Amino acid sequence: MNTFFVAGHARLPGGMAAQNMYETLTITAEVDKKYGVIVEAGCTLATAHGREFVQKLLKGYSLKDGVEEPVEEVKKHYLGKAGNAVASALKDLAKQYEQSAVKG
Repeated sequence: MNTFFVAGHARLPGGMAAQNMYETLTITAEVDKKYGVIVEAGCTLATAHGREFVQKLLKGYSLKDGVEEPVEEVKKHYLGKAGNAVASALKDLAKQYEQSAVKG
């Protein structure tokens, strides 16, 4: 297998639909081992549309380049209550990637 799975977590703000299901927001990513590129991503936002939007935002970024650019994209394009949680979960995902032994 040429990919691995990594997850990042962040606390959700109060008053959100997703908070009724989860206390934290989780972003998951399937990452190419050689290049660190996110080939698929998912998250625990309450709506399918929100999950798909985050997936589109993250797909194609290389974690080897850091997450500053995708975090800025989240801040610019995700205007929902969970925007800060999405950015924080993405930073946590990058931290998990950096600490992993599977990165090339």
